[in-house]
Amino acid sequence: MDISALIQTIVIAALPVIFAITLHEAAHGYTARHFGDPTAWQAGRISLNPLRHIDLFGTILLPLLLFIVHSPFLFGWAKPVPVNFARLRHPKRDMLWVAAAGPAVNLLMAVGWAGVLKLDTLIPLNAYSHPLAAMSEVGISINLALMVLNLLPLPPLDGGRIAVSLLPHALAWKFAKLERWGFFILLVLLYFRILDYVLWPFVALFRNLIFILFQLN
Repeated sequence: MDISALIQTIVIAALPVIFAITLHEAAHGYTARHFGDPTAWQAGRISLNPLRHIDLFGTILLPLLLFIVHSPFLFGWAKPVPVNFARLRHPKRDMLWVAAAGPAVNLLMAVGWAGVLKLDTLIPLNAYSHPLAAMSEVGISINLALMVLNLLPLPPLDGGRIAVSLLPHALAWKFAKLERWGFFILLVLLYFRILDYVLWPFVALFRNLIFILFQLN
């Protein structure tokens, strides 16, 4: 990839990728505060300003690298928003809503980018039509990928915390112990491309449903 194509890729991908990752984290903080935990608010992390959540490697460099090499699965992370589940009014129950907030925001953003893509098809063709369409495609893809990946029932991913919230106390306590190994398990799944086979069909399913909703071809 030459330098001009690389710059074009960065410009197109930067906005949807940064917002997909950082607003996911902000959603956790907002929801935790709503259910009684002000930890993120006290740390100044409840903000829609992406600059407060950006992690140089996880938010920018890794997603960009995966996009450049045409990885079938885009993902990344922001600085984790601090959540003290013990400070929630009903820790075990409210953990579900705090965890689910991130993937829910990603789904909303995917739908929002689909709306932008639909609008792009309705306005007269102009110099911004192709870049806007490409940006919207990235926005849809990265948000759906993050949503599905984070719903994987593996602590410390959001799906793991949702599972802990739903399981009976004895099983939840044992399952939560997986968190110390969760990141390494995820790396193994990524290395052997198991996630491609497990998660990509769900990403494609949601993408098809959104495209049907907006009548996009």
